[in-house]
Amino acid sequence: MDTIAGAVIDNDIYNRRSDIWWSGEGFASLLEHVSNPWRVPYFQRVIAGEMKIAADAKRVLDVGCGGGVLAEAFAAMGFEVTGIDPSEKSIAAATDHAAGKGLTIDYRAGSGDQLPFSDESFGIVCCCDVLEHIRNWEDVISEVARVLKPGGVFLYDTINRTKMSKLVFIKLGQEWKYTRFLPPNMHAWDMFIKPDELKRSLERHGLRNIDIKGTMPGGNPLKMLIAMLQFNRGRISAAEFGKRVGGSIEGPNIDVNYMGYAIK
Repeated sequence: MDTIAGAVIDNDIYNRRSDIWWSGEGFASLLEHVSNPWRVPYFQRVIAGEMKIAADAKRVLDVGCGGGVLAEAFAAMGFEVTGIDPSEKSIAAATDHAAGKGLTIDYRAGSGDQLPFSDESFGIVCCCDVLEHIRNWEDVISEVARVLKPGGVFLYDTINRTKMSKLVFIKLGQEWKYTRFLPPNMHAWDMFIKPDELKRSLERHGLRNIDIKGTMPGGNPLKMLIAMLQFNRGRISAAEFGKRVGGSIEGPNIDVNYMGYAIK
């Protein structure tokens, strides 16, 4: 357990368990079935449409790649992907799963605030589901800016610090025993990041924020609550949970999650 600014957050869970990413039962599988349907189409549109970047000519760095949920999505698009994460067990799980899928991804154990790459090495850097877990997230932004090529794109998503995010991720998500779908201390509300705070940090490090998008439920809220209760009781898998709630979809509401991109 880490105590950060008075908040307790359990980042060591990724070292204690390696079955959380691809089993279909682990909570991290929700990233594949709920988060990816929200963010991957947006990132793909930013790169291929708005930014006119050819997928077959660019390298992507996934900072805080975990078990490779997002890295595999980029590899499937045709990018040359490098993933880095401080959890060696997560890196091992990512490597094994990519091999089983026939994907070539360069996975490395390392820290986002000390990236082992040369300046201006990558045309695209992404950092998703990461910044809200670490105290020195501004150091990560600094490193992202350093390894990003001029004109390169930084893609991100994180959690807003609002009353609604406290309800969804803290109360419903990990505290209330009948609804929780995350382990205790997975998140600390005080560590969530307001969009204006992130924008100011990006500007300080030479990154110009272009866009921010929010989310909206992909399905009926009542069905989502029922699915949450069933997942809580182990009656449905993470894959089935994502199917029933419809995943998240892009929308205007940034009160809970938000994603966006910046250019160096």
